[in-house]
Amino acid sequence: QPLFLSPLQPWDTLAVRGAPALLNCSAHSGDPASEPTAPQARVEWKKDGTFLSLAPDDGRRRVLPDGSLLISSVVHSKHNKPDEGTYQCVATIDSLGTIASRTARLTVAGMPRFSSQPAAASIRLGDSQVLACDVNPDLVPLARWEREREPLELSSRLVQLPNGALVVSNASEADAGLYRCMVENAGPAKTSEEAQLTILPVNSNFPTSVLSGSEGKLELVGGGSLLIYNLTEEDAGVYSCMADITNNTIEAKAELTVQVPPEFLKRPANIYAHESMDIMFQCEVTGSPAPTVKWVKNGDAVIPSDYFKIINEHNLQVLGLVKSDEGFYQCLAENDAGNMQSSAQLIILEHGVANPTGPTPSAPRDVVASLVSTRFIKLTWRPPAEPNGEDLTYSVYFNQEGTNRERILNTSRPGEMQVTIQNLMPDSKYKFRVVAHNKNGLGESSAVLKVATQGEVQVPGPAPNLQAVSTTPTSVTLSWDTPLTGNGDVLTYKVYYMEKGRDGESFRKWHDIDAGALSYTLMGLKKFTEYSIRVVAFNKHGPGVSTGDITVTTLSDGNSRNCNPPCLRLCTHCVSFHPPTQSIMVRWQPPPPGAQNGEITGYKIRYRKGTRKSEAAETTGGTQLFQLIDGLERGTEYTFRVSAITVNGSGPATEWSTAETFESDLDESRVPDIPSSLHVRPLVNSIVVSWTPPENQDMVVRGYTIGYGIGSPHAQTIKVDYKQRYYSIENLDPSSHYVITLKAFNNVGEGIPVYESAITRPQSDPIDPDVDLYELFHAPYTPVPDPTPMLPPVGVQASVLSHDTIKVTWADNSLPKNQKITDARYYTVRWKTNIPANTKLKTANTTNLSHMVTGLKPNTLYEFSVMVTKGRRTSTWSMTAQGTTFETIPSSSPKDVTVVSKELKPRTIIVNWQPPSEANGKITGYIIYYSTDVNAEVHDWVIEPVVGNRLTHQIQELTLDTTYYFKIQARNSKGMGPMSEAVHFRTPKSKCGGGGGGNPWRLIGSEGGGGGGNSWSGDNHILVIVVIISVGAFTIIVVVVGAFLCTRRTTSHQKKKRAASKSSNSSHKYKGNSKDLKPPDLWIHHERLELKPIDKSPEPNPVMTDTPIPRTSQDINPVDPSLDNSLLQRRNSYRGHESEDSISALAGRRGMRPKMMMPFDTQPPQRKCVFEICALIGQYTEVNRLFTTQTIVLFS
Repeated sequence: QPLFLSPLQPWDTLAVRGAPALLNCSAHSGDPASEPTAPQARVEWKKDGTFLSLAPDDGRRRVLPDGSLLISSVVHSKHNKPDEGTYQCVATIDSLGTIASRTARLTVAGMPRFSSQPAAASIRLGDSQVLACDVNPDLVPLARWEREREPLELSSRLVQLPNGALVVSNASEADAGLYRCMVENAGPAKTSEEAQLTILPVNSNFPTSVLSGSEGKLELVGGGSLLIYNLTEEDAGVYSCMADITNNTIEAKAELTVQVPPEFLKRPANIYAHESMDIMFQCEVTGSPAPTVKWVKNGDAVIPSDYFKIINEHNLQVLGLVKSDEGFYQCLAENDAGNMQSSAQLIILEHGVANPTGPTPSAPRDVVASLVSTRFIKLTWRPPAEPNGEDLTYSVYFNQEGTNRERILNTSRPGEMQVTIQNLMPDSKYKFRVVAHNKNGLGESSAVLKVATQGEVQVPGPAPNLQAVSTTPTSVTLSWDTPLTGNGDVLTYKVYYMEKGRDGESFRKWHDIDAGALSYTLMGLKKFTEYSIRVVAFNKHGPGVSTGDITVTTLSDGNSRNCNPPCLRLCTHCVSFHPPTQSIMVRWQPPPPGAQNGEITGYKIRYRKGTRKSEAAETTGGTQLFQLIDGLERGTEYTFRVSAITVNGSGPATEWSTAETFESDLDESRVPDIPSSLHVRPLVNSIVVSWTPPENQDMVVRGYTIGYGIGSPHAQTIKVDYKQRYYSIENLDPSSHYVITLKAFNNVGEGIPVYESAITRPQSDPIDPDVDLYELFHAPYTPVPDPTPMLPPVGVQASVLSHDTIKVTWADNSLPKNQKITDARYYTVRWKTNIPANTKLKTANTTNLSHMVTGLKPNTLYEFSVMVTKGRRTSTWSMTAQGTTFETIPSSSPKDVTVVSKELKPRTIIVNWQPPSEANGKITGYIIYYSTDVNAEVHDWVIEPVVGNRLTHQIQELTLDTTYYFKIQARNSKGMGPMSEAVHFRTPKSKCGGGGGGNPWRLIGSEGGGGGGNSWSGDNHILVIVVIISVGAFTIIVVVVGAFLCTRRTTSHQKKKRAASKSSNSSHKYKGNSKDLKPPDLWIHHERLELKPIDKSPEPNPVMTDTPIPRTSQDINPVDPSLDNSLLQRRNSYRGHESEDSISALAGRRGMRPKMMMPFDTQPPQRKCVFEICALIGQYTEVNRLFTTQTIVLFS
């Protein structure tokens, strides 16, 4: 088996532009030293999940003989990065399988950039100092230091930290001088600014550093910084640094998180197993953060199913092994710190045909299912009639009907004759057989037992949102929603109600009423009485779960004015304005159900102008919850209130609500324009926002939407009135950067936003302002943060252009309104997919306000965000935008194609397959091609269409003892993918033969034995000899005489039937001139016939199907009509489960008609009269009417 040698797997590599890069990989089969002739592995490379196409003339990238990938000159620029990415080595040995390596990241070092420079410092003799050198993280290994422009030799006193900074410990006078940091990349080296280090006399008042912790691993450097050697996971935790000066103490804490790459606690091991067995690959990993584990078989991801299951998050279980499961399985573990892989091989052993030393048991008897449940079946049986030994053990083989995976379960102890099969699917059919074992080996199998598990009885859940409202003193209206867990169609609902006493106790029995809908009104109840009500849903399995009891009290006969106000609540924010300047739309909500005191028959709207006392009123219907009040004055303020009306009168009114008509007729056919200005004034915990309306005053503005958040304006949203011009955003964090957006809106929608940003003020410093301890200890080596960070880009959009390209666009509010870039800023676009196995971020830099992202996967959701950088200033990442690439045709064929014979039906086969690895979209269907000639043209293969959610299909009525070839092609909305490799399968041999019940379709003159059935008479023998000897005229005379004699024997009734038969036959002839049909030589043995689709007559002719043409009434027995039915079934099943219309339509699209040249079963023919053969052919005109016509022409 090919095994990756751990030291020679690819690892993360930092490359330099223009320099060579090498990614190691090596694989072999067995031990090369002991097996020099072992097959060699074929090594290929993937980049970002796609196989590299390395042309022979590609001199820049090539695979070395040992499998390593060599890039002779790394290419890398701002807009072209063909070599940077994730690489993986894939090795294949055709006779064994495929295995993949871990993934490795190739990073190309960018241009050196110093985010902080070394600063001048003065230290005392014996003290320590840190000189900063913050460069790109990928270039830290290339950084080195110089003193007085000479290379600095590092020592135990002069230490370069992992981040590139230089630590000078126990300073001496020789350490004084000019220091600078240098980064050497491809091209000229880049240096930092020079910093002067000055050594001062000893100062005894300088604080001393004390280290509390483990010795050996920890070291104080730079006067107070902590250096940890040989970092492990145990070093994670919270570290504290405290400084004490003259009774003042300050403390700073930092948490250290250690990421640990995945490590295997248990690797998967090779497994040798027989078919039908269940196996499990174990894989235990550890790491920090916890690694994700996925399984790969021969380079393709394993998709969990009923037979491939992930156990305990890491282990892979395969149930009911088949031969196609053989291959290499890999456990891939990955976290943020790295990834690892471990592989194992599954080998399916052949069942050896060993010669038993003695007799084996016969088949177990009386296999029955003694207990059948929804998810398990208990089988019992009796011992074999011929056990041929003692202490028999038994094996139960079982599989779900329609699948080719047969599983095995052994009894736990000798002599046990029962077993319980667990973890079955409800309402599914299974097949079982039992085999006994003795010391001599495996015995005979019992007959197959078919058992169906029970369907799970699934009753509906409770009906949610049950509500009851008393509409009159004697009625209650109920309403509810459909159960969330209906478990099938709900047939009906039943309402249970019961009267309750005044103390709340029930003293009456429950009453029930059927309700077919989601509401019901209980009538004839008592006035002002409390009732308890519940609802139960029923489906075909019976009653479901009851709702909780609710209580309702019917109304009294009193006037509705007797209720306590308010009886009606007006939703003041529901008052809206109609576009005309002389109209106002008033909206309201009905009173609470418990305060309506009867059925509401209407609403009364009272309104007045300003504060005048004179009122106008309008009345609506009981169900109307809005009213348009028109005929009002322009630019005038009106007040409104609403009251409800019942049969008893009007209820209390709402409070007065105010609205104002517009001065002029405004347009509301589109959204408002952008607000003309937006101003912000930050405080410590709030920001005051002010604005002016859009310049175009002809559009209706109904209000403004304010959005704000830290780094993004979409965290919080506030809507204010159209009259408002300022707003104070409260409860903000101090010293935080907020982005604010303002949009005007109307009934059409929201307009274009305007953006602004502000940084809230910091909290006042609680420490004495005269003593700044932070500056005292950190000023010499802590860089000052930039006071004005960049604003993140806004309006990020992802426009999908094709199946592998998405265009990302954005806007930059720090640019002028024309969005023209005049400085040296650049933008970084990052993106990732939603695929769990590939969540790594990819980035690209650009100086434009858009970027074309190419090389994406089809039909995949991507998420994009953008960041802007200008010099040393950078912004946070913008809000994300998403886009899903278009579909394209499948780029791979269906895999794992297997063909098996259906039990007890040798003419039927079952084709199974798995979806393509690269479907590139939702699979909408499959096409199965099959033929007896693997080299035949594609249009000569028979096709079987299958819907996209099926992975198995039956093909019926094939010829016995014949080799067929099968191919499968997948289809999505964009078209057809490639065909799979041809898989061959030979149908079983025929178990029937002989002459007695022969095939009625055998041709005259077929070779073979003739036993059984009717035979030629002695006169006919003489007639045959005369026909053979005679030539010329004698032949014609004998034929005429024979035809005349046969005609004389036919009764008049039979003549009528024959006439009807000919009439029916003539109506089914093929289109075209009958003169062009050349009768075939019926005395030649035809080995092959061509089957073609024949249009079925809508009404079968009873004369043709039921009446043969007998030679005499004694020679021919009546034909069984069931033969005709079986023929029709055979014809109808020729296309499987698909209709003939769908086949014809599909064939029409392909520009061909489906056909196939197939051999018929060759069986020993019967020597019968030629006329009898003609009668049989006339009876079965559905198969070949042309053959019948030509036969009658010959003998006439």
